[in-house]
Amino acid sequence: MWGIYLKKVEIESLVKSFILFFVSQTLLLGVVFFLEYNKEIKSLDESLFQEMRICSYDLKCEEFSLDFVPKEKFELYKLYKDKDGLSSYFSIGTSQKNALKIHYSKEQYLQQHSLIQKDSIKSFLIILLVVAIFSAVFSIYTLSPLRNALKMTEEFIKDILHDFNTPLSTLRLNLSMLKSEVGENKKILRIENTVQNILNLQSNLRSYLNNHELQKEHFELKSFLDERVALIEKNYRDIDFSVEGVEINLHINRDSFARVIDNLLSNAAKYNKKNGEVKLIVKKDRLIISDTGKGIQNPKKVFERFYKEQERGIGIGLHIVKKLCDAMEIQIDVESEVGRGSRFILVL
Repeated sequence: MWGIYLKKVEIESLVKSFILFFVSQTLLLGVVFFLEYNKEIKSLDESLFQEMRICSYDLKCEEFSLDFVPKEKFELYKLYKDKDGLSSYFSIGTSQKNALKIHYSKEQYLQQHSLIQKDSIKSFLIILLVVAIFSAVFSIYTLSPLRNALKMTEEFIKDILHDFNTPLSTLRLNLSMLKSEVGENKKILRIENTVQNILNLQSNLRSYLNNHELQKEHFELKSFLDERVALIEKNYRDIDFSVEGVEINLHINRDSFARVIDNLLSNAAKYNKKNGEVKLIVKKDRLIISDTGKGIQNPKKVFERFYKEQERGIGIGLHIVKKLCDAMEIQIDVESEVGRGSRFILVL
């Protein structure tokens, strides 16, 4: 059963299928109607020529004009078309000098021509409407396998995410007990960071699956960033986080934006140098997140799915960031220099 919405990839597939089928059928119909139109014009010419022949016998033809012309200048029993209309020439009894000219005026001919043209255009538009409807039905039908495949994939991912909950809860509970027994140390902190990365991945996947449900809400950006930094910095004690700039109000989906910021802050801290810095600068219409980390070798590829330059991760974090930004109509760009750090610019 069809859902109440279409995802971006489904809309793209539907539109492309419709355009491909509709345009190909329209071109084919155009050729057929062009040939049929020429056939109708030829049939009109032949019909008028036959009427001229009959007229040459009884001279009872009000729609034609008659005249006598020198016989040697024209070929008899042939239809001539020129700027003045249609003409044909016939012999007059035993006369060797003159021929009978039967003429059909340009105005009359164009009138007949226009009637054929209007009928052809009318028929073409009616059939084109039928083709458009058929193209839409065809596109929807071809989209069904894609929708079914996407639905199965989403259900599979949701099942996996649900199954994550039990082992993650057990792991966090045991980690908390271990921490209370032996206290904090680097190994426990490393495990906590790993668990947090898994939780972040789980949240990213949920956001990825639900990015069509982007209900907007108003909130203050700078205060929001302070909250996200407070959550991230406790896992990266050797990184200095700072939030600068003016306070502005946003009207977007808060959860999706949180996923974007958390991903960018986590990457900025994770791939930073020891005692490095992460700066968040808020301007009137943009947010800049810069770090003093390793930098990115191929900034143009960084938003591609499964692209990564480090051994850690699976390369979908920034791809999800880009997808969420597109859904929220936020432009995101990256500038980076290897060995000196990266800057992510979000145009809000």
